[in-house]
Amino acid sequence: MEANAELQHINTMPRIGDKAPDFTAVTTKGNIKFSDFAKDKWVVMFSHPADFTPVCTTEMSGFAQRKSEFDALNTELLGLSIDSIHSHLGWVQNVRENTGVYFDFPIIADIDMKVSKLYGMLQPNESETAAVRAVFFIDPSKKIRLIMYYPLNVGRNMDEILRSLEALQISDEHNVAMPLDWKKGDKVIVGPPKTLDQLNERLADDSLEKVDWYLAKKSL
Repeated sequence: MEANAELQHINTMPRIGDKAPDFTAVTTKGNIKFSDFAKDKWVVMFSHPADFTPVCTTEMSGFAQRKSEFDALNTELLGLSIDSIHSHLGWVQNVRENTGVYFDFPIIADIDMKVSKLYGMLQPNESETAAVRAVFFIDPSKKIRLIMYYPLNVGRNMDEILRSLEALQISDEHNVAMPLDWKKGDKVIVGPPKTLDQLNERLADDSLEKVDWYLAKKSL
């Protein structure tokens, strides 16, 4: 019975390719309805376990300090934790006073855990009262494109978050894939041939870096 309940919980968690579940919420930037939020933009939505905690403070500061890079990628940031709006506001001001870093993006006050449950951010084997460090990459059509989960005691990597966001956007724009450790400016992988004619065209194309007929790279 317990195993069935756990399986049901897993099956209700959003997955890559799903439409991002809609919700309304109170944030530090005012009330939002997610389906109306950041029209025609990407969204990076991320949860943290609690305000006024050490790892979370470093992470939120990282997002704030690099917000201009997300802006340049047509992306809105949206934070969340299971704290009240008053706690969020106090924490934002505390960090600004002590470090000069200002969290100038909306942070959801998910005190009733509604959004955390909707997105599978509450994982009972880790904590029943704090959201794990989840990151959802959501495209302008509100489709979930990538999900990252971290435990409570391990901070995220901002370079990897930005790298992944750029990879998704460039892959969409050019219909290509990214190899291991790809970063902007590196060669990308072109799709493998699906017919003999395409195979022969691939073999004759000197513009490609061909490891083999099924693995070829090009510069953009």
